[in-house]
Amino acid sequence: MELKNEINSALDNLRKTEERKFNQTVDLIINLQKFDPKKNQISIFVNMPFKIKEKKICAFFETKHSSVETITPNDFKNYSDKKALKKLVKKFDFFIAQASIMPKVATVFGKILGPAGKMPSPQLGILMDVNEKNIEEIKKKISNSTKIRIKESSIKLAIGKQSMKNGEIAENVLAVYNTVMKELPKGKENIRNIELKFTMTKPEKIRIK
Repeated sequence: MELKNEINSALDNLRKTEERKFNQTVDLIINLQKFDPKKNQISIFVNMPFKIKEKKICAFFETKHSSVETITPNDFKNYSDKKALKKLVKKFDFFIAQASIMPKVATVFGKILGPAGKMPSPQLGILMDVNEKNIEEIKKKISNSTKIRIKESSIKLAIGKQSMKNGEIAENVLAVYNTVMKELPKGKENIRNIELKFTMTKPEKIRIK
């Protein structure tokens, strides 16, 4: 409860800064300590209670589906050059795939989706059975999820929009904070502090007690 109050206080301070002509993104920064990202490779999905934005999803399926933009194996030849692959990665936030064609997906798209952190994942993104119900379920999960890959001693991610209520942003912050803390080898000991900022502001520090 104390942490939630600190988050609300930080958001109040951020809202007092100069008003901008656009809906600023709220960023969360988690600064780590006594943690070596090279020795502890952490990649997790966090389910956030409040959606930040609609995510553009692309699917690798054996056949076309009207509910999601689909690339079938017959289309793979259109992505033989780097330029087309880079354009694809830029266009979509998230990629899902049918399990049966996943090896082909890895061969054709792995070299560009892997480094971008957008490879379809068994945690959230690979479907054994492709039908409308499963597609809608996974789309809903994705729209409320964010992927965190800890590659350095601080984690930075979008956690909300300025137009959202403090309570909604705070719930998203706590969801990420608690999930990350569970994954870290020494839990809370590995977190030095957390910071919140709007797109155009300096960060507000929140101490972890």
